[in-house]
Amino acid sequence: MAAETQPRVTAFRGTTLRCKGWRQEAILRMLENNLEVAEKPDDLIIYAGSAKAARNWDSYERIVRALKAMDEEQTLVVQSGKPIGLFTTHRLSPIVVMSNGSIVPRSYTPELFQSLVDQGLTIYAGMTAGAWQYIGSQGILQGTYETFMAAARQHFGGTLSGRFVVTAGLGGMGGAQPLAGVLAGAAILIVEADARRVERRLREGYLQHRATDLDQALRLCLGARERGEAISVGLVDNIARVLPELIRREITPDIVTDQTATGLLTGYIPLGLTPDEVAQMQTSDRATLIRRGQETIAIHMRAMLELGRRGAEIFEYGNGLRAQARDAGVAEAFEMGVFTERYIRPLFCQGIGPFRWIALSGDPADIASIDDLILEHFAGNPITDWIDKARHNVKFTGLPARIGWLGHGQRTRLGLLVNQAVADGRISAPVSFTRDHLDSGSVANPHRETEHMKDGSDTIADWPLLNALLNCASHADLVAIHHGASAGVTTVADGTEQAAERLSRVLTNDTGLGVLRYADAGYETASETARAAGLGLGE
Repeated sequence: MAAETQPRVTAFRGTTLRCKGWRQEAILRMLENNLEVAEKPDDLIIYAGSAKAARNWDSYERIVRALKAMDEEQTLVVQSGKPIGLFTTHRLSPIVVMSNGSIVPRSYTPELFQSLVDQGLTIYAGMTAGAWQYIGSQGILQGTYETFMAAARQHFGGTLSGRFVVTAGLGGMGGAQPLAGVLAGAAILIVEADARRVERRLREGYLQHRATDLDQALRLCLGARERGEAISVGLVDNIARVLPELIRREITPDIVTDQTATGLLTGYIPLGLTPDEVAQMQTSDRATLIRRGQETIAIHMRAMLELGRRGAEIFEYGNGLRAQARDAGVAEAFEMGVFTERYIRPLFCQGIGPFRWIALSGDPADIASIDDLILEHFAGNPITDWIDKARHNVKFTGLPARIGWLGHGQRTRLGLLVNQAVADGRISAPVSFTRDHLDSGSVANPHRETEHMKDGSDTIADWPLLNALLNCASHADLVAIHHGASAGVTTVADGTEQAAERLSRVLTNDTGLGVLRYADAGYETASETARAAGLGLGE
């Protein structure tokens, strides 16, 4: 069936089951939710220009049929967005195991990967897209907020009030930037080449204002900075034009970062081209698109580096910008650091990272009940301040969901509290617990999460593979391994004793391995966390 004839997919709500059990139903609703909040749902693309939930529409429909038909004692195997088979396993085994986009390392090149995608043999799955765990821009909201606040503590006295932040990208990941900046107190300007994305973030409540030109954007942002007011302004333009213009005007922001999609064939917009022209050239003239993209990304990076030399705090936000710029001839691209090493690694050492929960009922009251549980049981934990901000500022997209950065032991505690609340009816239906793949022990990426590791283990990919194996052994409901050495996991709180056992094992072991990964690399905070929690070999 052609993509344009597909009806809009929305996640099923309520307490009626279409599957034989809540575990299967939960995974199905999360898959549907991916498409409900997707950037290009007709093409099964969830975010990042090309990150897909399924190989094609035929594969999607077969996955849906399998989830509806399977018993609890079966496991569905998915290979790069394509269902392969149902296997008889055990009632404690995962409902779904998957591997997406994995290529033999010695054979891998970007050109080979793209050719395999073109042949329909694999997919780019991003992190949460192919694992059916995406919850819209909220999924990265707290991570962006935590990054901005860490920068504030290191460089600006603990607040971004009275500070000017410039960034780019309002796609599925970057769409969280304006709200995160406002919550951190900043005057933040977000440049986006696609007007449709600006309008979407305005509708969803993540962005406050749209500027018609750079002059208006600067009046709004610089005026708010002078008054110490938080504001977010979206500008439809190309960041590679805006940053050099700021340099020409001798305007140096306090922070400059970026969350554009940087794939030269899958989302980056060269100067002089519209998003629609780029979409056409992705099939009609790839060579020209790559050449023009490299020219633009070089301008983009050189401008960021110059602003850094002029005093701006600059960093990559994990979108591969530096690597693309280096390939485009900017030899000094990696002089700019990455947000994970600079701001997030101390949290990873404690097993703290982007934990998430999704109300499968579709009822926002269930998320409100979980908010209340956190405020009641986690007094004194920074999560309570975040929950207060989120419940007053975040509009739900798709199934109601929340992200909350919790660490080792804390996730287990919340999972069990929620499972009990489902059991006694305070929460109307089961809740799925998941996380971003960008977590302490679930990813190896020498240009992002594991850049400049203390022991030099930047490229060691054993850890995410071990994470997936351990989560299978711990009886998670979905376990995913993705190209780029990352692993995802989902576990369902359905109010049963079996769910309590699953949650206890998965949420404890998932973070425990992450703490040990950093302890093994020589980080003392991780070693202290491990000792306090009794993690390791007990020696």
